[in-house]
Amino acid sequence: MTLKINKLSKRYHNNWVLRDISFEAKKGEILGIIGENSCGKSTLLRLINGTEKPNSGEISFGDDKTLATSFISNNSSKNWKDIFSKSLPISESEHQQTLFYEELEKNNPILLIDNAFSNIDPFNKAKLFSKFKNFVKENNLIAILATNIEEEIFSLCDQVVVLSDGYVAQTETPREVYEKPNSVASARALGRCNLIVSRRITFTNDYILEFQTLVGDHQLLLDKAPKAALGAITNNVSLAIRPEHISISFGASFPEDNLLKAQIVGIEYFGATTRLQLNANGLMLEALVLRLVGLNIGDECMVGLPPDRIRVLKS
Repeated sequence: MTLKINKLSKRYHNNWVLRDISFEAKKGEILGIIGENSCGKSTLLRLINGTEKPNSGEISFGDDKTLATSFISNNSSKNWKDIFSKSLPISESEHQQTLFYEELEKNNPILLIDNAFSNIDPFNKAKLFSKFKNFVKENNLIAILATNIEEEIFSLCDQVVVLSDGYVAQTETPREVYEKPNSVASARALGRCNLIVSRRITFTNDYILEFQTLVGDHQLLLDKAPKAALGAITNNVSLAIRPEHISISFGASFPEDNLLKAQIVGIEYFGATTRLQLNANGLMLEALVLRLVGLNIGDECMVGLPPDRIRVLKS
């Protein structure tokens, strides 16, 4: 049985919070609702829960007329943590787990979670996530998780729905959204991303597409791009490249890798990785490297933006 959301819309006075929201959530899977703050994630959960009524659209779960849901928010995250962790005495913890499991198995096949993991310390999260995933799959539940925390999305979610300006921007697996975002909203929703406003200076039927950046006046080559994202040649578009796909070079390189001369203006050390802030003639870029060898603030280098790693996004 599948939970189906069909053209769901909600407004407060004249302000539309959600417009024509459609997606499906399957049993045994965790679906993430992601997007910028105030994009309607919590409102969507309340609509599914029945605590708020939509202005239009339908919510269906097989032949059931009334949805049986359990709603857990960040206000109840302490109880949530106690249920799945060993922070309580064993007897009390096991008692709460038993009651919680029985309630979900018998009455509430749909579990709605609104930012409920935010107050749990990182040492307990890994165990909690593993237990939660197994619980959802073993009991064949539908779980819908509203969050903006990347760790939760990648660790827990089978699918994600990206919300932007009240609409669904993309529905894919977390990996597909990260590697192949279809819009600026999707690129921002998961992980850090360089977004470069540019204008196309070649025609759509050219084998190699060329763009000129509005800041820095750089020419960037791309292998291909969907025509829907390109738009008219006079329109500005956003070129997206993840920080880990930008290469740093001090020696010989290949010009076809979109080489730009840059200066290192910031270094942030994160143990296994280091984040570099780069200034390429005013164009600010961010690169992620595995280790920092002989790099200092103020050093000049060449940065490469591989054409096959750049995506053209619709705004």
